[in-house]
Amino acid sequence: MKRILSLVLILALVVAVAGCHTWTRTKRYIKGQWQPIRDYVDPAATIDTDAYKLQNPNFEKLARLVTPVDAPLLSLNRYISDKDTYPEKEWFDLLMTRFPWLDRAFVTNDNGTIVEQVPEVPMKRFSQPLVFEGHWRTTFLKTVPDYPDLGPELYIGTPYFKDADFKGLVVAGFDPRTVINFSPEPKELIIIHPGGGVWSVGEPVDEQGLLSVPWEDILKEAVTGQVQVGDKYYTWLARFIGEDEYVYATESVDPMVENKSNWWPF
Repeated sequence: MKRILSLVLILALVVAVAGCHTWTRTKRYIKGQWQPIRDYVDPAATIDTDAYKLQNPNFEKLARLVTPVDAPLLSLNRYISDKDTYPEKEWFDLLMTRFPWLDRAFVTNDNGTIVEQVPEVPMKRFSQPLVFEGHWRTTFLKTVPDYPDLGPELYIGTPYFKDADFKGLVVAGFDPRTVINFSPEPKELIIIHPGGGVWSVGEPVDEQGLLSVPWEDILKEAVTGQVQVGDKYYTWLARFIGEDEYVYATESVDPMVENKSNWWPF
């Protein structure tokens, strides 16, 4: 009996000593006396500034110029494409509040006649009737560029329905040069409407040269690249606005650099 009691006391003493030792180690962890544990629990914050850099300086430049322009255009695309019924006044109010750079928005009937628009008297007139070509059972966002005297205008349209029947279009229009100004260096950025026009806010560019590039063939095979126009080289990126393809471009930093990266942050 005494032997059993002694064993119990010894075990209790061992547990107590182990517990005290564990608590001492825990206090050391908390006080930061153990460097490896402290580094694991509370590591020093570091930022790898090279982690997302593009290896090609031409693409690096274009990505920096394009990102602030592309983001609001994509947001506008989503907002308009989500509307498939006749828009109420609140929808128009929110549209013009979220995208104050829009010049106008309107609704047509199924014959193409405008039945409602904001503002009621827009500043720009159409240079010619707008024609939105699309199979409206399958196509939900189309664009039409227009070139009136006061400057280019890009219209984005989507159909609306009632009881599954096509009833007309919801359309928003804006001057593409306005969104170019969202770029950190707007004078360095160009938007090309293949077969249509060239939009820029900087020094005059060789519009005819840029439009003479065989974009239709190029865009069948690639979404980025470099083209030569006269004695200048341009790095470009194709992007869809709705169902239609447009091209962002900027003069190349180094035309001879090897293309080491096709990654784009979009």
